[in-house]
Amino acid sequence: MFTSKNDFLQEWKQEAAVTQKVLDALTDESLKQEVTPDLYSIGSVAWHITGATYYFPAQLGITFEVPDLRKDAPVTAAEISETYKLVSDRLAEAVSEQVSDEKMNEMVNLFGMDMPVQAVFRLLIQHQAHHRGQLTVLMRQAGLRVPGVYGPSKEEWEAMNAQKS
Repeated sequence: MFTSKNDFLQEWKQEAAVTQKVLDALTDESLKQEVTPDLYSIGSVAWHITGATYYFPAQLGITFEVPDLRKDAPVTAAEISETYKLVSDRLAEAVSEQVSDEKMNEMVNLFGMDMPVQAVFRLLIQHQAHHRGQLTVLMRQAGLRVPGVYGPSKEEWEAMNAQKS
């Protein structure tokens, strides 16, 4: 539970940095990797994370300028990563400017459910973490090196152990 906007902003900045690290590890070739044919690809999941970073706050009336996130996913990993960084940074600025601590407890209706604003922010972070997990699995399937998220990845762990030897 976030008791203040600063609680959310502190956690958002940490979570966004981890997401950025995952997005920065993508390659143009990897964007087409799918779970199975006709299901989400790395590119579409990465673009969905980027769009949701704007969509959830917009449902709360928090507005900020972003590129067109309704278009198809870009074909370059760099464009997805750069757009996510822009949207994430602008979200933090908008929350700082447009949200008060009192607003965190205001009730809103999202997806047919009444919840406080702070719960929508929690849902945004959980949604991002959920899809970030999907991305890391797809990245493994695509042969990419997966960065650590909440601890070292397999490769990072092996590198740390090699240094100890």
